[in-house]
Amino acid sequence: MLALLSLILVITLSVLIVRIGAIALEMTGLSREVASFQAQSAFSGAGFTTSESEYVVSNPARRKIIRTLIFLGSAGITSAIATLVLTFVGRSSEETKSSLVILALSLIILYLTFTSKRLEKVMRRWIKRFLKRAFPELRVYDYNQLLGITKGYSISQIRVKAKSWLANKTLRELELNREGVIVLGIYRKIDGKEVYIGAPRGDTLIKPGDVLVCYGPEEDLLRLSKRLKGKRGDLEHEEAVREAEIRAIEEKLEEAEA
Repeated sequence: MLALLSLILVITLSVLIVRIGAIALEMTGLSREVASFQAQSAFSGAGFTTSESEYVVSNPARRKIIRTLIFLGSAGITSAIATLVLTFVGRSSEETKSSLVILALSLIILYLTFTSKRLEKVMRRWIKRFLKRAFPELRVYDYNQLLGITKGYSISQIRVKAKSWLANKTLRELELNREGVIVLGIYRKIDGKEVYIGAPRGDTLIKPGDVLVCYGPEEDLLRLSKRLKGKRGDLEHEEAVREAEIRAIEEKLEEAEA
């Protein structure tokens, strides 16, 4: 019974460590989904080979978190295997059945506990408070709030095709800012390697094959990604400019009322 309790304790601590690691990664600026996946990957030692891994370990704070998760994961998995063996080796069939029932019930309770949204809110609040005090170098950013994601704005990647209205024009010529769209960066392949151009200037030429990282109203970004070159594309641009002007007036009115 002691070995079974030890196994349940190891599993509980492992889940809790992964949760703490995910929240810590999230506090460094990663999205909740990416932070959760990378924390689980690092702790389990499986799957930590995605393209996002390079982005994660490039940050000193994130690298420290990942290193800690890998270390704790190697110890936790080893302990879990050892206690699992001790739980069932040398047991009678009746003892094995009862142990399996207890283990199954414990896993169900753990699953329901750690997937409870209400408990998650409380847990996240306490974990963040602890991490802020213990690790002040971690800085909390709520990017959804900062970028107005819930207010109709979004960040999107637009792949520029040869027939795209965006192709073979400079950012100054495109005048996307008049549409309320900002180009944050450009992914471009040069000599077979992908290069990132951050905060591109107005004289930056947009080439077919480029991937633009754009910020603006979600619907406008979707229409922009489908806009084709030619007279129709120019008309769509002018229409988007008029909509942006109306939206700016409405936002000023909302600000005045507030």
